Amino acid sequence: EKSMAVVVECYKTLLRGMLDLTDNLIGGGVVSPDSLVKYDGDDPYLVIAADEGTATFSDIANGVAQEYRFWLGDAFASGGSAGYDHKKMGITARGAWESVKRNFRELNIDILHEDFRVVGIGDMSGDVFGNGMLLSRHIKLVGAFNHMHIFLDPDPDPEISYTERERLFALPRSNWTDYDRRVISRGGGVYARSLKSIPLSDEVKRLLCVKADRLPPNELITLLLKAPVDLLWNGGIGTYVKAETETHESVGDKANEGVRINGNELRCKVVGEGGNLGFTQLGRVEFAAKGGLLYTDAIDNSAGVDCSDHEVNIKILLDQIVANGEMTQKQRNRLLVEMTDEVAKLVLAHNYAQTQAISLVAWKAPEKLYEHARFIDSLEQRGRLNRELEFLPGAKAIAERQAKGRGLTKPELSVLHAYSKMNYYEALLASDIPDNAYLQSELTGYFPTVLAERFAAEIGSHRLKREITATHLTNRIVDHVGPGFGFRVREEVGADIAGLTRAYVSVSEIFGIDELWQEIEALDNQVAATVQMELMLMVTDLLRHTVIWLLRHHEQGTGIQTLADYFRDGVRELAAGMPKPLTSTDRLSLNQKVKYLSNAGVPRELAQRVGILVPMASSLDIVRVARQHDREILLVAALYFNLGKTLQFHWLREQIGLLKIHTHWHDLARTRLGDMLNNHQREITAHILRCTKPTKSAKKMIDQWQEANLYAVERHAEIVAEFRARSSLDFAMLSMVVAGAETMRGSVS
Repeated sequence: EKSMAVVVECYKTLLRGMLDLTDNLIGGGVVSPDSLVKYDGDDPYLVIAADEGTATFSDIANGVAQEYRFWLGDAFASGGSAGYDHKKMGITARGAWESVKRNFRELNIDILHEDFRVVGIGDMSGDVFGNGMLLSRHIKLVGAFNHMHIFLDPDPDPEISYTERERLFALPRSNWTDYDRRVISRGGGVYARSLKSIPLSDEVKRLLCVKADRLPPNELITLLLKAPVDLLWNGGIGTYVKAETETHESVGDKANEGVRINGNELRCKVVGEGGNLGFTQLGRVEFAAKGGLLYTDAIDNSAGVDCSDHEVNIKILLDQIVANGEMTQKQRNRLLVEMTDEVAKLVLAHNYAQTQAISLVAWKAPEKLYEHARFIDSLEQRGRLNRELEFLPGAKAIAERQAKGRGLTKPELSVLHAYSKMNYYEALLASDIPDNAYLQSELTGYFPTVLAERFAAEIGSHRLKREITATHLTNRIVDHVGPGFGFRVREEVGADIAGLTRAYVSVSEIFGIDELWQEIEALDNQVAATVQMELMLMVTDLLRHTVIWLLRHHEQGTGIQTLADYFRDGVRELAAGMPKPLTSTDRLSLNQKVKYLSNAGVPRELAQRVGILVPMASSLDIVRVARQHDREILLVAALYFNLGKTLQFHWLREQIGLLKIHTHWHDLARTRLGDMLNNHQREITAHILRCTKPTKSAKKMIDQWQEANLYAVERHAEIVAEFRARSSLDFAMLSMVVAGAETMRGSVS
């Protein structure tokens, strides 16, 4: 008790020292501590996060904040007596479990309904380990260890062992020695790590693929880490996996050198990092390179920090309401408790979306390697990223991966994802985007429903409203279009993040992206993960294409509402009219796609809505032409698509897509060539509408135009026919035919 008293006083001294250097808010104005010399601007925002050994110190910290009359009150340190108890909520483990579930879904395994074998690091008294091992009744925990004991249960009964783990979790300060030996399967047991050696039963030998009759505890732990199981669940303290290229000394965790293994020695399928620093980053990359599924500890265990963020921001809101006399402190505290489940739901939605985003990018990582490499280069050149510090590959390593058809791994993409979000967030915060009234829903959507409904006006004046809005938008955009897209947009059209955001929100509204995305997410465990990701990537492709289209064809400062109102009705009318305006060839292609998706388990209506996204990529061109010429949407669409067939633009697009790229610039040039072809098709469509007699038949209009421009059309057909006879085409040849199309476009007038 005396030692703890000293620890508490030291902790208080630390906090007082920090508050002595921190601005405060008094009466709505910033007040700086006396005699403080400041080299930066006002910044009264300071919160304290629990760490190893201080998880129960929140009330102590908040007491110091009250002593200083610090404006955040008990929001200074979340998780106190009037805050969210992370262990009781199990929020950190539940967040990491979203990563685990997703990785297993990618293996087409539903761990909520199918048995799976687990090795764990930790014990049932721990928050992350204990809560995690209660998140599925189908867990078969075959082995685990902490700093004192080794637990072995070679063939556990999932239901019986679940009940026993549940009992241990509820038992104060439980350890593996408290586990009821009667429910441990044949050949298992609990052993102290202090023993010189541990006997191995035949069952344990089969589990660990070993012949030895006895092993020292550390060797046994090493074999547990290497066991051929489904999941390695880390809920403990220490670093247990490094890369083969790393030394134990470089890891900085001497206590676990005797048990640490290399990433390429792991034989589990999935890793869940509920605990921090269980792997080195290079260890993760090494495991991922051999086909293992994992993200990073920062991705997996982010829910605890996210929950604290929600608590702080909710308390800032409610404390102002209390100060205004609209609520008592007791009512505030009761409301906080009532919102616990929804706060958890909001937090876990972030874990779900972020792992989904990284998995989507990882699925197509080889194709996007140049885009990712270019983004890394850009961040590094601007001093925003240290490649070596983050263990990201250099130019030589990237070239080697390209040659082998490999992209960045999930752990590497997790890092890139984080840097992308930091980049977006800072850019948005420096712009006027967070002040846009159209985006009020981004702010209110962060809070539980009861707050959004009762206190919308107060939320609108939240002290951190700009920061919350910028964060929410950043998550949406990066999670949908990927980490390197912002830089790609800047290179293609010169747009900044603010312009990209306006275009993204406009496109999302025009096409109803959020609703469509949610329907695809609802297919979890109903269709193969590859099918689900294919659906999402079709949506992502549409997003990326139409965002760039808006940025090319409209002033970047054009308002979101203006853009949405201009295109929304026309786009939705075109979608409702599909597949009527398509050519017979395009209809056949669409029907085949819908049939494939339906056979894969996708509801037919959803398969149809996603299937039409390929032709709908041209919808903004079609709507623009229709509005400019005051013509029916479906007629213009039929003209546009049939013109593409007549001039064989569809085939040309396919050939452009097949061009091999060897550098980032090849990729940009290929994209630009496709855009030029799209522009020609749009402009020729517009010219035909202007230069032919009004008719309801797209075919008749094309016939009239061809007759008036016979030489140009025939010359184009000859070039295409010559190219179609060749076995392969290069960039120069396709550039030639696209340039010819431009000449033909000019001849129309």
